[in-house]
Amino acid sequence: MRKWFLLVCVLTVMAAGALDAANWPQWRGPELNGFSPERDLPTEFGPDRNVAWKAALPGRGGCTPIVWEDRVFISAQDGDKKTWAMCLSADDGSVLWKHRVGTGFTNRQGNTACSPSPVTNGELVVFLYGNGDLVGYTMGGAEMWSRNLQEDHGEWEYLWDYGASGLLYDGKLYIPVLHGNMKSGPPEEPHSYLLCVDPKTGKDLWKHMRPSDAGYECKQAYTTPVLIEHEGEKQILIHGADHVTGHSPEDGRELWRSPTYNPGGSRWYRTVCSPVYADGMVLVSASRGSGLFAIKPGTDEWAWTERKGSPDVPTPLVYNDDFYILADKSKRMLIIEPQTGEVLDECQLGGRTMMQASPTGADGKIYCMNMGGKVYVVDAKDEMEIVHTVEMGGRGCRSTISVSDGKLFIRAQDTLYCVGEKD
Repeated sequence: MRKWFLLVCVLTVMAAGALDAANWPQWRGPELNGFSPERDLPTEFGPDRNVAWKAALPGRGGCTPIVWEDRVFISAQDGDKKTWAMCLSADDGSVLWKHRVGTGFTNRQGNTACSPSPVTNGELVVFLYGNGDLVGYTMGGAEMWSRNLQEDHGEWEYLWDYGASGLLYDGKLYIPVLHGNMKSGPPEEPHSYLLCVDPKTGKDLWKHMRPSDAGYECKQAYTTPVLIEHEGEKQILIHGADHVTGHSPEDGRELWRSPTYNPGGSRWYRTVCSPVYADGMVLVSASRGSGLFAIKPGTDEWAWTERKGSPDVPTPLVYNDDFYILADKSKRMLIIEPQTGEVLDECQLGGRTMMQASPTGADGKIYCMNMGGKVYVVDAKDEMEIVHTVEMGGRGCRSTISVSDGKLFIRAQDTLYCVGEKD
């Protein structure tokens, strides 16, 4: 299957209209799976090599740079825990606008309130923060509305604070809240929910409660919803609280629910890794790297399971119709065939530092970064092999590398690099 890689890439780009520059509008890119049709991307670079520009940010954050044409949107939390919404020029990194939003936090894992990524459709941009602040801006930076979701829908109950990003689709913003009190067992009433918001006004359109039989920390998930089309039907996937579920984008109603991926009944199966979809199969990774589980939407049993290479934090990449799995603790990348779970290839990345940023795929290459700011470029055209590594600096780096207009946007904590030739 992989021997047809180059042909598939060409056909994919042709089908996309031979785009000169693909935007990166949400956390997992234009197809919500870490893939971009961009071509002619840099392979070798460094902090002072092949850099179009670099920009100092006010502070830290795990959010991914969101790119739409000539604008880059990003959030940051400074040393005084002030949270900021920013728009930079994609051409030179200059600040086009910057707004103070609220007051954030830093938890024991080093995460801040700026873990969720902004979302845009080219008409507006919405920033979400881990304390519940939600703000909509015009592309020019005028505030359209602002609110706090905890004030409106009740206090969030997370051990490691909220970290999901929103999903912007068809003029609606979808925000998941999968949480619960660790001191109690399964709730008597539904506690978690999927919220649908009008991004133009900030007003709720509907709220769908998501019941679960999970207990304790298992109720809590830090996962981002994913839109898929399966057999002609649009669905929103939500992963967490021991199950993956499919939902209607119209009203949030549950279309199907998987079996549990926590058959042992562990109390501590919080979920971080978001779901992915390829070749008619949904893939989820259970808590703490305990296993990969694949299911065809609408069925009631797992198609296959695989213990090898299961990640805890990085969400898999879909590339060339295969799953690319980045195991954070072992620092190993695997290619898995969606229908069977067969491991097609694997590559040891090495290094001492864990990897929590999700991998990005484009132009026959996989880009990933460890928490120490070391970037790996892996050749994905034939057999996987590392073709470049570089220390970009920083620590606690969790931001996914985004791609647009022939350039890489790499956040090394409080510095944003635009890698590629200058315009």
